[in-house]
Amino acid sequence: MCRLVGVRTIYLASDYGFTEAGSHFLETVLLPGLRGCGIRVLDPWRTKEDTARRLASMGDDPAQMRALNAELAAANASDIRGSDAVVACMDGYDVDSGVAAEVGYAFALGKAIYGLRADVRPGGENAAARVNLQVQYFVEASGGSIHGTVADLLAVLRLAMGDAGRHPPHDA
Repeated sequence: MCRLVGVRTIYLASDYGFTEAGSHFLETVLLPGLRGCGIRVLDPWRTKEDTARRLASMGDDPAQMRALNAELAAANASDIRGSDAVVACMDGYDVDSGVAAEVGYAFALGKAIYGLRADVRPGGENAAARVNLQVQYFVEASGGSIHGTVADLLAVLRLAMGDAGRHPPHDA
């Protein structure tokens, strides 16, 4: 937890933007909660509408799609490098593959990682694993932890931020 002291910017790894319900949760609960802690949020879903428009204009051109995919992935990697920590959303039967990759990358960079697993279904290989054991290892070895509610996650972030949590929130 102490690794977050003074954090100003987090990368939000989530698959919530893929569905209407997930987008609603992201926009009305999670993002406002994080911003309320005074955290600048690097949210890869912030370009969702632009990305959808660009994809629609490509038709079936795989070369253009590959180029867009590389552009999006590189932007996410840059945002992870530019963050002080990562908040990873881990709901679902298994952690989303993109979120798992972002967690691994953040761990390799030495970033603190905090998880949100509000899903009540078991998600790990055994009773001691809340999510995939490798993902859980990366989170915990980073100095972070996995939380079962948004309120618990935000409480840990507020506590860990100290004075940083009193600054006005802003986004990228």
